[in-house]
Amino acid sequence: MKVTVYCASSSAAHPDYAQAAHDFGGLLARAGATTVYGGGAIGSMGRLADGALAAGGRVIGILPRFMGDLEWAHPRLSEVIWTETMAERKQRLASEGDAMVTLPGGTGTLEELLEVLTLKRLGLLLKPVIIVNQRGFYAPLLRLLDDCVAESFMHPRHREMWTVVDRVDQVIPAIESSPAWTAEARDFAVQKSL
Repeated sequence: MKVTVYCASSSAAHPDYAQAAHDFGGLLARAGATTVYGGGAIGSMGRLADGALAAGGRVIGILPRFMGDLEWAHPRLSEVIWTETMAERKQRLASEGDAMVTLPGGTGTLEELLEVLTLKRLGLLLKPVIIVNQRGFYAPLLRLLDDCVAESFMHPRHREMWTVVDRVDQVIPAIESSPAWTAEARDFAVQKSL
């Protein structure tokens, strides 16, 4: 199994986030899963890779070439996939993994999460999407998504597109028990007035 992990490059965030990312990398490696992520060397991104590599795991980093030019890539990755654009990077991250996991992060992480939810809503991505709500970080976003349903911008069934956990040790069981999602989701992707 390959697991795509969206997470932050900030090294200024609370250290609990970086520690959880490191722990999660180790959990994935010990479960025999390949870690797929944005390829960075610092913040939660770097710690995720460090944790997986320390536990003998395989780690694939996906980066646009300009980040390589800036030497942002983790130096010990098992494999690096270079892209020409950020959009291509997001597409590769979504296509490479068998499941998508989002750790706390900034605008890039939020963009990646919302893009995979949009693809899943349209039936173009059918994989599990797990949101790690560590320290309650995603509570405001989860309330906003509930508001999207309450205001009929999304169907109530869209709540099944993601699973929320509080800790990284809950992610693998959440992937395994994630509700099935099919391309038939596009039948209710658009909300229509009654």
